[in-house]
Amino acid sequence: MRPGFVVTLLLLTLAGCGEPTPDEPAGFAGLGEAADDFAQAAKGIELRFPEDHAAHPDYRIEWWYLTANLTDARGEPLGLQWTLFRQALTPPGQRPEPTPWAADQLWMAHMAVSRGDTHRVAERFARSHSSDQEGQAGAIAEPFRAWIDDWQLASHIETSGDPSGDGDTFAGLELKAHQDDEHGGFGYDLTLTAEGPLVLHGDAGFSQKSADGEGSMISGSMYYSQPFWRIEGEVTLDGETRAVSGRGWLDREWSSQLLDERQQGWDWFSLHLASGHKLMAFQLRGGGKEGGDYRSGTWISPAGEPTALAPDELAMTPLDTRRVAGREVPTHWRLEVPHAGLELIVEAPHAERWMDTRVPYWEGEVVARDADSGERRGVGYLEMTGY
Repeated sequence: MRPGFVVTLLLLTLAGCGEPTPDEPAGFAGLGEAADDFAQAAKGIELRFPEDHAAHPDYRIEWWYLTANLTDARGEPLGLQWTLFRQALTPPGQRPEPTPWAADQLWMAHMAVSRGDTHRVAERFARSHSSDQEGQAGAIAEPFRAWIDDWQLASHIETSGDPSGDGDTFAGLELKAHQDDEHGGFGYDLTLTAEGPLVLHGDAGFSQKSADGEGSMISGSMYYSQPFWRIEGEVTLDGETRAVSGRGWLDREWSSQLLDERQQGWDWFSLHLASGHKLMAFQLRGGGKEGGDYRSGTWISPAGEPTALAPDELAMTPLDTRRVAGREVPTHWRLEVPHAGLELIVEAPHAERWMDTRVPYWEGEVVARDADSGERRGVGYLEMTGY
């Protein structure tokens, strides 16, 4: 569950509408708004690769979202994020004919580098027509490439060289993104190697986002991840470049009706555990049974076998907050997965990870420890919206 809400508000901004008003659609940043004229995520849709690595312009929102927990040669931890968002301006049956001035898709990208108390953030924007494969921003399947200007995540292997044998150029990627700023600049040049399979979340890739409605469409998305990236390369922060290595997690998600109108934000975790297991867990505040929160997740074996976690198979309890950017943000949590005998305390070592972008949110590195012994059990990322 990732911050696709950003592109919805971006649409309002680029259209000259300014900040949202009380009359705008319910649900966080409008993602509870009905989108009947767009394609809809649903159970029974079969994901296909490599085709589904590309953009899905008939759906309203979509993202390619990478986070990474890295260390440099000194053993100092670093975190990074790179995200490309897509927003459809018009449903497929109402698009303008492609011309140099016509656009039916909006794009936005975020990048961030974090080390200690330092957190650098940048964002970029673009427009395109859904038929344009070579524009300022886009995403194509084969060879895989997702880009905005000179920021890009792209395949570095030929299809015939894919070690998985399934013809998927998503198995080896390169990420390049750099941003000048008053501190000397930041960015990264990284190689990503998949050491496990893609993981489909929910029901064979359909991720439900609220309890069953009374005869209404269930909000949700098509959602898969590559949580097995081994990452090597260089990260630049404040003009200093260091060699790094570590682990990454990339989420792919697209939808037209992502949220229930009652939901106002979410909390999302991705964890790499020392046992080799992975955990994706999220809660949407509101939209659950009897007005409660809606939770879901995936327990992933070291071999990449997913076990979907129902709302009653996952507990997420905030334990403490930190004041960040004028908001009280829960950066200290208890996560319980009885199915796996797992009770963790998950905490952000550094609270100052506020993404001060067009629509702000919190995104940063976390450390997971055993709830009883305090032993370190893993690392990962936490994202929180709507605070």
